Amino acid sequence: MKRVMLLILTNLAILVVASIVMSILGVNTKSMGGLLIFAAMFGFGGSFISLKISKWMAKKTMGCEVIASPRDETERWLVDTVARQAEQSGIKMPEVAIYNSGEMNAFATGPSKDNALVAVSTGLLYGMEKGEIEAVLAHEVSHVANGDMVTLTLIQGVVNTFVIFAARAIAQVIDNFVASDDEEGEGMGFFAYMAVVFVLDMILGILASTIVAYFSRIREFKADEGAAKLVGKDKMIAALERLRQGPATGEMPAQMSAFGINGKKSMAELLMSHPPLEKRIEALRNQ
Repeated sequence: MKRVMLLILTNLAILVVASIVMSILGVNTKSMGGLLIFAAMFGFGGSFISLKISKWMAKKTMGCEVIASPRDETERWLVDTVARQAEQSGIKMPEVAIYNSGEMNAFATGPSKDNALVAVSTGLLYGMEKGEIEAVLAHEVSHVANGDMVTLTLIQGVVNTFVIFAARAIAQVIDNFVASDDEEGEGMGFFAYMAVVFVLDMILGILASTIVAYFSRIREFKADEGAAKLVGKDKMIAALERLRQGPATGEMPAQMSAFGINGKKSMAELLMSHPPLEKRIEALRNQ
């Protein structure tokens, strides 16, 4: 219930802020052109703000401890391995961090190739062999080198814009239809209009999520391929096999899981950010 209320309040806040901004700029959101400007502003704006603060958010939400100066041989090996792989991939050295979690996972995030963070869980660090950890790190470095954070941000911006525009355009059509049948011509009213927009946002948002998830799965195959080039196919397959045998994941927030080595389980593969581990292993073996 709290999540639903938060979504309603967020949607309302966006509409109020948007109305103020559009009024100041002299843009009429009742017109299709004005509505498209509004949708693009908030669709892309939200995505790029998330990208800009992604490292900060990751450190706060996951409790990441950045290795500024290695305290032991394990941390030194971790930093040296990422440094070597970053150099091979032609990118600047990412920040390297460890976060406390029993699940075997890792992720990469950051606003650009040369301003990134690679983090591994304690469960992965102490639950895998060095060769397997090396492959996981190579997978995350490949995400960074491929520019996956920016690519998915652009895709998310496009689908966000579509959802915001389509939901409000459809709501306006319904409002106009109601107004034409109403003797007073008042339409649905503000709260009824907001309720329609909210429902449409939810429905279209789910459909849009399948598009983002599809591209995310493609990027996972690419990152596996990049890791195989950096450390060898056998190590990457061994790492995925170990993940398949490990405990179920689920502790990583959605905004981080898209760039993790092991994604959250989903009832429908269409909504999964990661392909099933079996398919990833098969793709590597057929490479």
